[in-house]
Amino acid sequence: MRVFFKTYGCQMNINDTEIMSGILLQDGFDIVNSLDEADIVILNTCVVRQKSQDKYHSELGQLFKLKKKGKLKLIGIAGCGSNLEAEKLLEQGADFVLGSRSISEVSNVLKKAISGEKITYLEDTVCSIDSSSPRLRFSRHHAWITIIHGCNKFCTYCIVPYTRGREKSRPLQDIIREIERLVHDGVKEITFLGQNVDAYGKDLNDGTSLARLIEAASNFEKIERIWFLTSYPTEITDDLIETVARNPKAAKSFHIPVQSGSDRILKLMNRRYTKNQYLQLVEKIRTRIPDVSISSDIIVGFPSETLEDHNETIEFVKTVEFERLNLAVYSPRDGTVASKYLRDDVSRQEKARRLNELLELQKQINRRLNERYLGCTVEVIVEGNTKNGLYYGRDIRNKIIIFSGETLSVGDKVTVKIFQTTAGPLYAESQKKCGL
Repeated sequence: MRVFFKTYGCQMNINDTEIMSGILLQDGFDIVNSLDEADIVILNTCVVRQKSQDKYHSELGQLFKLKKKGKLKLIGIAGCGSNLEAEKLLEQGADFVLGSRSISEVSNVLKKAISGEKITYLEDTVCSIDSSSPRLRFSRHHAWITIIHGCNKFCTYCIVPYTRGREKSRPLQDIIREIERLVHDGVKEITFLGQNVDAYGKDLNDGTSLARLIEAASNFEKIERIWFLTSYPTEITDDLIETVARNPKAAKSFHIPVQSGSDRILKLMNRRYTKNQYLQLVEKIRTRIPDVSISSDIIVGFPSETLEDHNETIEFVKTVEFERLNLAVYSPRDGTVASKYLRDDVSRQEKARRLNELLELQKQINRRLNERYLGCTVEVIVEGNTKNGLYYGRDIRNKIIIFSGETLSVGDKVTVKIFQTTAGPLYAESQKKCGL
């Protein structure tokens, strides 16, 4: 039978889809790239915000109509939505529901559904996913590698600890075996993933750490860049900063969600730092890595956020000058502390106004920071082509660069010279392939 996956949410969900696709392919199922080709559709869901949840509910409704018309045989739900509302999803038309830490059982669950069983499987089998597990990678030159599952932080707005469970690190040597396979397949860039990636290894109690893993991965000659997502401010160690500073393969990029520039709001969010502690961390990183790129996330309109709180966030963003900033309006998540105990009292209109103010500020910062690239020559790894025949890729600071040049392939490293800057991508002309 032919299976189509639709994936919502974060990079970890993308990696989970790659693993489930690999398992099903190994067991004789066909993985297809469009709904029109499919007998079975699996939605790999995200519930971090209401908008994401609404999207997959809408999609489930449309798929159920197709199934009633005989155009689909089965509908499955995987990911965080499964853990949050399994029975509801079955009632709304899903034939099987697979938990976010149960993906190793996707083939067994699907076979039971094919035999006519309505099934919910939410057991924790995450430890059975290792370097030997099959994967159907969606990129030839880059690979996502989940190194730690779950989160122990329990921010009051976040549903992830309830849907992804507690932190569990993979053994370092197992990750190294996965990288060996990737190198054999021609992969040149890797990104280590975790809801709290800097906590990697702490539960193993054997000296394993993210810094140690980066060093081990950099020993593979054909691995050219190493990234990691997502960092929690208090988990970033001096050892990690030092490793990124001196290792030429470690991307000079930290994504460190701050969520608010107000200490009062940070405390209500159960974020375990103050804005001054965050600023001290940024100063430490930039002192050791002067060319580092620091990006962040901010939630707008958290319960009881006043105009004064918002203005503190505005001033904070002006002070830090992030290279990139992901902004989201607060979305109550049933089951979280904030949803239960804090009233969502900032109006939609005011949330939108504050969001737009931050968007405009960040656009101005982006434009100003990007101007420093004008006339510079940087190395870019090719990721693909634009619609108008140009190439695009990123430098080691995670800047998106669009450029023209000779015939190139995905994964090629080229030097490019920047001739135009915007608040978004940079524009360049390629000079030559690097390392030739």
